[in-house]
Amino acid sequence: MNKRLDAQMAFLNEADKLKSVIRATTLCDGSRRENSGEHSWHIALYALVLGEHAPVGVDINRVIKMLLLHDLVEIDAGDAPIFGDHDIAAMEADEAKAADRIFGLLPNDQGQDLRALWEEFEAAQSPDAIFAKSLDRFQPPNQNLMANGGSWTDYGVSYETVETRVGSKIARGAPALWQWLAPKIKEWFTR
Repeated sequence: MNKRLDAQMAFLNEADKLKSVIRATTLCDGSRRENSGEHSWHIALYALVLGEHAPVGVDINRVIKMLLLHDLVEIDAGDAPIFGDHDIAAMEADEAKAADRIFGLLPNDQGQDLRALWEEFEAAQSPDAIFAKSLDRFQPPNQNLMANGGSWTDYGVSYETVETRVGSKIARGAPALWQWLAPKIKEWFTR
């Protein structure tokens, strides 16, 4: 029992490092950039509150678990801002290596279960993962709107870029959320 608890605590202590990974998106008040720990908590809360907008059959409890886990790999691999330029293959390799290490801290059974949820989120093929990915893309533009453009201004993006890189992913798993958000984004860009 002590060995299992030691492993679980090693994982939880390691997960605390996610609070030190700074993202491109600012807080809603624009006062500072959010960290990945804050982001993961916030989108898990989005799932809890907005779960009624998920397609039929989506298990919100699984979605919340995915969202709590999805960015843990950033402890080693760092954050890759949606509007940045990245070598996708290198980023995926770094994230897989990070997942091996971080989920490997847990007892084997638990590490395998949580790693499988992370992989399901990354693949974005199951209804739960598709909705989770949609929420992961839905939160930042809402914060950007509240922060008078936030990372859109920093990266010099257009409405079309937001629609392509973010909107298409939101619409895939949460069409009602994109229908609600798209006009707000378009209005911001036309001001």
